[in-house]
Amino acid sequence: MTAETSGPEHNGLFHILRRERLLVASIGTALVFLLYAEPIFALLENPLWLTLIFFWLFSIVLASALAVVRHADHLAERLGEPYGTLILTLAITSIEVTAISAVMFHGDNNPTLVRDTLFAVVMIILNGMVGLSLLVGGWRRHEQHHNLQGANAYLGVIVPLATLSMIMPNFTHPTNGPAYSPVQQTVLAFISVGLYGVFLALQTGRHRGFFIDDSTNDGETAHHDDRPGSLWTTVILLFAHMAIVVFLVEQLAPPIDYFIETLHAPAALGGIVMAVLVATPEAISAVRASVANHLQRSVNIFLGSVLSTIGLTVPAMLMISHLSGHPVVLGLERTDSVMLILTLALSIITFASGRTHLMQGAVHLVLFVAYFLLIFESPL
Repeated sequence: MTAETSGPEHNGLFHILRRERLLVASIGTALVFLLYAEPIFALLENPLWLTLIFFWLFSIVLASALAVVRHADHLAERLGEPYGTLILTLAITSIEVTAISAVMFHGDNNPTLVRDTLFAVVMIILNGMVGLSLLVGGWRRHEQHHNLQGANAYLGVIVPLATLSMIMPNFTHPTNGPAYSPVQQTVLAFISVGLYGVFLALQTGRHRGFFIDDSTNDGETAHHDDRPGSLWTTVILLFAHMAIVVFLVEQLAPPIDYFIETLHAPAALGGIVMAVLVATPEAISAVRASVANHLQRSVNIFLGSVLSTIGLTVPAMLMISHLSGHPVVLGLERTDSVMLILTLALSIITFASGRTHLMQGAVHLVLFVAYFLLIFESPL
């Protein structure tokens, strides 16, 4: 009797271990840097070694971030709403805040890192991710449909928060440069958290139907759960991968700083690296959903990601700035401000009809390319 009941348990444990081989590799990487970080980083002057260390750490952190999203999504399916939305949002936001803090506290003070990361996330998602999703989806089908009320609800919060966070600071202290006073930062933090809280209540409560496309049954949880293990197993694996991300992203800070400070690379590259780590897992999910003709799910992913980045990351980083004494500059430069306004205006036009097609995706991708060109071609 004991042998019969223990067999399936052992098989389930073995299956879980096989699925989590990445966790073993991540733990091994963490141990290497825990024991030998100093001699490893002492050799960063060697270009080949610098490249190897950067891509090694970046790959492991990115893979672990993908695993965090996978387990958070699995946990969300089990718990349902509103807990599912909260888990996914907090998981991504935690990774983003940790990554930004690690780079901000290492090396020379970089007060624009938060701004550069926020701007990079918005550009990567609203131009790169949206463009690729609409282009691929439009290539396979003439048109795709989404719930217009849901997209309007997202953009109705994203536009004012993005403006208050990244454009308005340039006009509050014109003689001393782009900055918010401590009182203004506090007000911005409360506004961001408050609006995000109201939106979350709307999304998971009385207006949940705004974020469901009945024509594709997008709101139905049609995912089947074929993974062994209890709910607590999923929770443990989620936090295990998050712990690895938190530790390894701190080890990623020295190579990034070396690129920027020693090699005189554009300062915005640090923000781009952080944004890629945050946006890539959701980008993969959004493109897959668009290919499967679930555009509403794609809209929920990329617009929800931008909203949580601005609505939660900005207040978190402002609080960390006050506690640590590291100043934060939120106002964008002139060209970046124009790109942000153009991107927000184009997004409103793109989602104004409830239908999308290939041309809209192509235009968003053009803006994405322009964003990268401006990083390297703008004067210092």
